[in-house]
Amino acid sequence: MNGHTASSREHLGMNIHPTMARLTSEAINATCFDIYAPIPVMSTSSCSNVFELGKYRVEFQTVEAAETSSGCCSTKSSSTVSLRPPKQLLIGLPCEAGEFPVLLLLHGFLLSNSFYSQLIQHIASHGFIVIAPQATGSDTSDEIKSTAAITNWLSEGLQSLLPPHVHANLNKLALAGHSRGGKVSFALALGKEGITTSLKFSALIGIDPVDGMDKGKQTPPPVLTYVPHSFDLDGMAVMVIGTGLAEVKRNPLFPACAPKGVNHEDFFNECRKLACYFVAKDYGHVDMLDDETEGVRGKATYCLCKNGKSREPMRKFVGGVVVAFIKAYLGGDSNELMAIREAGYDAAQIELRSVEFLL
Repeated sequence: MNGHTASSREHLGMNIHPTMARLTSEAINATCFDIYAPIPVMSTSSCSNVFELGKYRVEFQTVEAAETSSGCCSTKSSSTVSLRPPKQLLIGLPCEAGEFPVLLLLHGFLLSNSFYSQLIQHIASHGFIVIAPQATGSDTSDEIKSTAAITNWLSEGLQSLLPPHVHANLNKLALAGHSRGGKVSFALALGKEGITTSLKFSALIGIDPVDGMDKGKQTPPPVLTYVPHSFDLDGMAVMVIGTGLAEVKRNPLFPACAPKGVNHEDFFNECRKLACYFVAKDYGHVDMLDDETEGVRGKATYCLCKNGKSREPMRKFVGGVVVAFIKAYLGGDSNELMAIREAGYDAAQIELRSVEFLL
C-alpha cells in the first residue's frame, strides 16, 4: 500500500459526461449511455473492475420538486404534484430491466448535485439507483429534515417516476454524503434532533465528511462528540472515505476545506463495528467531482480547496469503493471490498494513507 506513487502505474478509464434529462408531468425524456466495458478475468485474491464503469447503461433524470404553493393559478393536478419529491432530484439508474438497490447521495456545502454526475454514473453502472437531492438552504438542520422527507417520499413516489421495467428495492437502501452532506448523513442516521425516517438505511457512507470549521466551532447540530466509538447506529455498516489534502490550506486567506478536529479521521474514530476507513493520500476535498463543474460555484471548487493533479483517479476510487461497500452490506458479497483491503494500491491505483476495518 505504501511506497508506491501515482505516477508509477498507468491508470486507464473512460470519461463520459452525461447529458441531463428533465422530467415533466407529461413524460420522461431520458438518455441512455452505452458504457459497457470489458470485464477482465480476475483471480480470487484481487478485486474485480469496480473501479471501472460497470455493465449497465445509465439513464439520467432530473425531477423537479413538488410545488409547495396551492394557489389558484396552478395548472398542475394534485395527483401529479403529489408524485414529485420534496426537493429537486438528479437520478441515475440502469437502463436495463431489473430490481436494484438504492443509494441516496447528498452533495457538499454550496455545491450542486449535477457536479457529481460522473460519480453517479459510475455507481449506477454497477446496478444501483442513485438519487442525489439538491439542497436549497444553508442551515444544516433544514437539510436533515429535507433528507428525511425525501427518504419518506421514496416509498410513495419513486417507483411511479421510474421506467416500468426498472424497480427500486427499498429494502436495500444506503445513505451517503460528501463534505457537509456527510455530516447530514450521519446526523440523520443518528437521529439528531429527534428526526426519524419510515425507511431503514442498511449502510452509511461519509465521503470526506466535515462537522464544521474546527473543534468547538461545529455547525449545529454537532455530530462529533469526541468519545471513541460513540456512534450508536443500531448495527448499520459504515464507511468513511477521507482525503489527505483536505486538511491542507490552499492559501492563507481561506481555511482548509476539511480541517483536523472535524474531519474524516474524527468521524471514523467514533464509529463502531462494522466500519471501514480509507484515506487517499494525494487527493483533495473535491477531487471526486466531475472533471468540469460550471458556474461560479463550479469554478470555486478549483480555487478554494487543495486539489490533486487530476480528479479522475480519485473519482474512480470513490466510485469503486462505494460500489464494493454497498455490494458487501446490501448484497451480501464482500469479495471485492476485502480484495481492496488486502491489495491496497494494486486494487485502487491510488496511494492510500490509511486502510482500517472494524469487523
